[in-house]
Amino acid sequence: MGFAFLFPGQGSQFVGMGADVFREYSLARETYEEACEILDFDLEKVSFEGPEDVLRQTRITQPAIFVHSMALVKLLKERGLASEIVAGHSLGEYSALVVAGAFSFADGLRLVKLRGALMQKAGQVEPGTMAAVIGLSPDQVEGICHEAESAGVVVPANYNAPHQIAISGSVSGVKRAMELARDAGAKRVIELVVSGAFHSPLMAAATEELAGALQEIEISKPVCPVVPNVTASPTSSRSEIRELLVKQLTHPVRWVETVQNMISMGFSDFVEIGPGKVLSGLLRRIDRTGSCFAVGGMADLEKIRNKLVI
Repeated sequence: MGFAFLFPGQGSQFVGMGADVFREYSLARETYEEACEILDFDLEKVSFEGPEDVLRQTRITQPAIFVHSMALVKLLKERGLASEIVAGHSLGEYSALVVAGAFSFADGLRLVKLRGALMQKAGQVEPGTMAAVIGLSPDQVEGICHEAESAGVVVPANYNAPHQIAISGSVSGVKRAMELARDAGAKRVIELVVSGAFHSPLMAAATEELAGALQEIEISKPVCPVVPNVTASPTSSRSEIRELLVKQLTHPVRWVETVQNMISMGFSDFVEIGPGKVLSGLLRRIDRTGSCFAVGGMADLEKIRNKLVI
């Protein structure tokens, strides 16, 4: 089997990401220049110099990560590396769909720009928070969320690893679930620094406008399977892609099942493309039979011919 490409989502960003490839490769500079014509902020400055509190803003973070991943994809393609299946964690699903040929880089960035703005606004309209629960099973976390619902909205949002699950919802609901998780023996319970209750019903305000934007762009049949967050099952259906990108805002990221299904299909060589190495770490927790090489900058591009048989 060939390579499976994985793309990280919000939370993997850091000040300085993309600066090295921007300096070194004209193809990366062209990607950032095209992006700046679409965005309403100085992507290069905020990505390369910060400040961090600005880069963390959802409407800034999402385009910044997307463009960084896309610049790296173009450089990998130039080196002859292609994927046979793709998946992305939350925001990363948009990068995966561009690589699969479902829509163009420009249309993908316009959608990501809108998505980030809508999610940030939804977080202001319906304030919420998220927390990571480590050391409990999915069944335990689901039961805790159900019990905590009397205090406020709270649901599992990211099934990141077998015993690493993020929960999301109202501040009161999440706080109560955090207490119950600690009482149930969770190894760690950590409130996350986020601007809203992502992948929860509190993101509903963002769905209508995103759905409208998705209807306006051309979606082509993907050239390789895409594994969406909502179902964790490969798809090449254009109508399903539209539907699931909207559902993704209010439904959990089923990342464990996504990786397990890709491995069950015979894929064992994964390449994580974008800032950080979050997905590489999650893969080790999900299934150690798979190997993942993270490509986040120039040093990784220089090593890749030695690491991977291209």
